[in-house]
Amino acid sequence: MKRFEGKVAIVTGGGGGIGSAICRRLADEGAHVVVTDMDAAAAKEVAEGIRASGGTAEPLAADISSGAACAALVAATLERHGRIDVLANNAGINRRGDLLSLTEEDWRTSFAVNLDAMFHLCRAVLPHMVEAGGGAIVNTASQWGLYPAPNHIAYNTTKAAVAAFTQNLARDYAPNNVRVNAVCPGEIHTPMLEAGVKRAGKTIADLDRLVPLGRIGKPDEVAALVAFLASDEAPFICGSLVEITGAQAVA
Repeated sequence: MKRFEGKVAIVTGGGGGIGSAICRRLADEGAHVVVTDMDAAAAKEVAEGIRASGGTAEPLAADISSGAACAALVAATLERHGRIDVLANNAGINRRGDLLSLTEEDWRTSFAVNLDAMFHLCRAVLPHMVEAGGGAIVNTASQWGLYPAPNHIAYNTTKAAVAAFTQNLARDYAPNNVRVNAVCPGEIHTPMLEAGVKRAGKTIADLDRLVPLGRIGKPDEVAALVAFLASDEAPFICGSLVEITGAQAVA
């Protein structure tokens, strides 16, 4: 399928496990993808991989915790391509700990990356989507933003805020044909997850046994959901928080 032929998409956190899968999926379906990540080398690697597979992509390193950097990212994309059809707000960090073990920096940085970046990017992108007659924004929330896991208060709170932000934005801009939705993944097999599992002295097989479907999720499966929500095949889905968990409850 080429559901995004001729369209331009920005994907934040594009160098990571889920982000790189989203970039590849959108490019495979015809989008020109702006791969955005704080890690310039990771963004470059993903973009080069897409081009080697016949797609079109460009890396654009940015620290999206900065409002000025978000505005510059959007301005550069519009200057080069004249349009932004899809914004996938995927970047996120996970500072673990309960309230008394977190630092104030942990708390502030979690909000800056997980929530404030969406605020700045959407403020920059929305005027152009409204003028163009529509667009799609897909935010990466989390199952833990809906059903909190223990000892992750900063992450859970920011992801709950992402869910609320998504629904509010959808209600306000649906009349402009801008559809805003969020994916809420459970445990997904990414390098970040592997590091956390190793730190806890567990294995991926231990996590697999907790999922009714028999395994944790794959980045490509989240990417497929993001692509569907951003596509014209989901014209009446707006303001939804779509869980992708394999029926796993939060432990």
